[in-house]
Amino acid sequence: MQSANTLMKKILRSSILPFATQHGMKKDILPLGRTLSLSLCMKQDNSCGPSEKIDLDGWKKVMKSGLQEVSETVSEHKELSTLAGARNLLQMWRLAGRCVPENITEEQLKAFTECPSKSAQKKYLKYLYLKELYKKNDKKKMIEKRARRLEEQEQDPKVDNTKKNSFIYFRANSMDKAYNWRVAQSMIFGQSLVFDMSYEKDMSIREVKNTVRQIVLSESVNRRSADPFHIHFCNLKEDSLYQKEFIKHYREAWSRLLVTATDQCYTEVFPKDKLIYLTADSPKVMKTFDHDKIYIIGSMVDKNIKTGVSLARAKRLGLETAALPLEKYLLWSRGAKNLTLDQMMCILLTLKDTGDWKKALEFVPKRKYISFVNKPVHELKKTLNLINTLKLGRRQEEIRKQFAKSYSKKLTQK
Repeated sequence: MQSANTLMKKILRSSILPFATQHGMKKDILPLGRTLSLSLCMKQDNSCGPSEKIDLDGWKKVMKSGLQEVSETVSEHKELSTLAGARNLLQMWRLAGRCVPENITEEQLKAFTECPSKSAQKKYLKYLYLKELYKKNDKKKMIEKRARRLEEQEQDPKVDNTKKNSFIYFRANSMDKAYNWRVAQSMIFGQSLVFDMSYEKDMSIREVKNTVRQIVLSESVNRRSADPFHIHFCNLKEDSLYQKEFIKHYREAWSRLLVTATDQCYTEVFPKDKLIYLTADSPKVMKTFDHDKIYIIGSMVDKNIKTGVSLARAKRLGLETAALPLEKYLLWSRGAKNLTLDQMMCILLTLKDTGDWKKALEFVPKRKYISFVNKPVHELKKTLNLINTLKLGRRQEEIRKQFAKSYSKKLTQK
């Protein structure tokens, strides 16, 4: 480094400083960055004579570009050093026996460094560790299944698996074509269903990934149904985390997917009087499924249960809201009345086909409710309240009679 510095000083003294003195410039005024940029200017334009004036605008541009290059290289060095430090830290934690994944990508490492706290970093690492563990287990099961199949083939070689596999492939291919034809028909004639993709800022990276996974499940359920919806992904920005996760899941099929993806809001695409925002926080309960309306589902997971976010958004846009009548048909046991996106899709598809709430609400997880009720819950509450009041009334009459008897006995004793 010292030899390089001395070489640079010699070049400056021999090339720039004599030229600067001829033009009346002082040596002390020119700092190192400016002398470097001046030397670059002089090297680029050797044709200018001593009598010509220096192009100060060009000089400033060269100076600015040099400074930007220096800042970019410094930021790159800093980023590389932080990533290297994070990798070393993870290696230490792995040796200490913590839940750290064996293989971690550059993107995951960057997400790890961007975590706001140490607890968030630990949670993210645990999530990656469990994900890797599940993948390993799935791979192990596949290998065992393959080995079992080979053993069965060796034991019973008479079975002609080629015909069987070709039939399965032919059936799957023809079924896919039939499903795609239905969805294509729904895009022209079917009822629309909107997924609101404007909640990326309200969720962490992990929650966005879970949301996209649920939407992928919803799309596959819709595609296999007898009368599918025409799905719209509204407020889906380009290069957003939602879109990146969709491309990861669908890969080349994302461009061929039979859905409508747009960065526009649903109020710009559809008339407001036809839109109904489905949210668990709505005071209005949904009574029947309306085939002429367009239902909106907020693309947000229920991990942290942020109450009122979707309701506030719907009110801000001046839209009608509705909640599923869970309390009306189910004796709720515990937990919030929030469902996953694929469960919502199954409920809406069943309502669309049958209109039967009991059949539709079978997709609600059984851990969340005790049982179905024959009468609506509010009617049961009324009858229970009536029974309690009657009981209390009878009890009060009994107390009065006992008090009257005891009082009469006291009077006779006196």
